[in-house]
Amino acid sequence: MRCPNDRGGAPSRSRLGSTQNPASLDGVMSQSNPALHPDLHGRVAVVTGASRGIGKALAIRLAQEGADVVVASKSEESTQKLPGSIHETADAIRAFGRRALAIPTDVRDDEAIRNMIERTVAELGRIDILVNNAGAIWPRPILETPPKRFDLMMSVNVRASYIACYYALPHMVKQQWGHVLNMCPRLSLDPSPGKVAYMISKLGMARVAIGLAAEHQKDNVAGNALWPRTIIESQASINLKMADRSQWRTPEILCDASLAIFAQEPRTSTGHQWIDEEALTQLAGITNFDGYWCEGKPPANPIYIDKW
Repeated sequence: MRCPNDRGGAPSRSRLGSTQNPASLDGVMSQSNPALHPDLHGRVAVVTGASRGIGKALAIRLAQEGADVVVASKSEESTQKLPGSIHETADAIRAFGRRALAIPTDVRDDEAIRNMIERTVAELGRIDILVNNAGAIWPRPILETPPKRFDLMMSVNVRASYIACYYALPHMVKQQWGHVLNMCPRLSLDPSPGKVAYMISKLGMARVAIGLAAEHQKDNVAGNALWPRTIIESQASINLKMADRSQWRTPEILCDASLAIFAQEPRTSTGHQWIDEEALTQLAGITNFDGYWCEGKPPANPIYIDKW
């Protein structure tokens, strides 16, 4: 649905209501914080890797705030090892009265990404938000990371995010409004022993984000990176046995941080490599993060991953 105006088709002010959120802002539940609830009616979002975990949570949250959402992922059927599917996520989006497209997408395939973007524009009319969330992880030393595993991470992480931007950007530039958000750590000179290959592929995503920001700020298209300070509860943290649930936060902290970013006019907030806590503090004024922990309170000795 197009609503053209001087801001690239800003949405109308109708509301669907806010999502529940455990975090507090000066003692007030964050669902009352307007910085976390931009009106996204009339906007179209694409989320890769949205069949489960963080991607699914964010896709549903975007729908709650009014966006129509494209669910782009490989999983068409839920399995015991990998529960969740694009169709389940799309059904959850439609339950909020929003349009949803479930598009099977292997992000290693150029044509699959191109087709996904073209279908988005053909069937939903535009693309306003692109979240490059799909990821492959193998946190192992070089001698435990064979070339095939290295190639997989490079294809799914940095290469896929670049190609998705390549096909989505012309539409954002045309409408003079867009947000691209890459889920990746900020650039660092730290050596990252034990996960060298993984970090090569993820830090490349940060270069895509900040490079896009520099090239397209004039077009009112933002490029930003976002990464959690702590381990997030997801299928990856479960399957890789990354500590235990007491060390995890819920995906809601990344959802809140993402929405705080999307609430900004693109040209005014671009080129950032955000950590979730920093984005919430600077953009939404939130300083208390205790409610985001899966156990409802911080562990005695938290494991932080923001300096991976």
